Amino acid sequence: MLWEALHSEVVGQFPGHSAFADQRPFIFIESQQQKLHYIDIEAEYSHSYPISTAAKGLGNLTDSNMTPYGIHRIKEKIGGGQPKGMVFKGRVPTGRITDRHNEHKMDEITSRILWLDGMEAGINKGGTNDSYHRFIYIHGTSDEKRIGRPVSIGCVRMNNDDVIELFDEVLVNDLVVIR
Repeated sequence: MLWEALHSEVVGQFPGHSAFADQRPFIFIESQQQKLHYIDIEAEYSHSYPISTAAKGLGNLTDSNMTPYGIHRIKEKIGGGQPKGMVFKGRVPTGRITDRHNEHKMDEITSRILWLDGMEAGINKGGTNDSYHRFIYIHGTSDEKRIGRPVSIGCVRMNNDDVIELFDEVLVNDLVVIR
């Protein structure tokens, strides 16, 4: 895929929006391939990570247990400075660090959280389709063994080392495109 073309397509939908004030790197999530791409067009750099999206596929409806599609931005970054494996409940570190990284029965939110906010009114923002109010995150997991397969209940799961690396690269307002 031509990253420049994808970026131009997205920017063209939001003329003058503050999220596009400079040409920041962006995230492109390919659900069919279970890959997250971190793309910096200016530096001609991209890095891909294996992920896990929803077992039920893509969809934006509240309580659907699907990963929302479309154009998002990172609204909040949570967990900076926490140790790898820190377990979060309600976006608050619990003080417990999990040593379980292959435990699908627990599926804890671990290490870092990138909270997504939809940008497309009626698609992933507002009403019964609001990604932010659905608490859709990119986050670490205690279920690393199943990364690469669609098994989540809506969020985008990553290996803990990968989400920490990504967290350190992105900024609030950076774009996330999910297809």
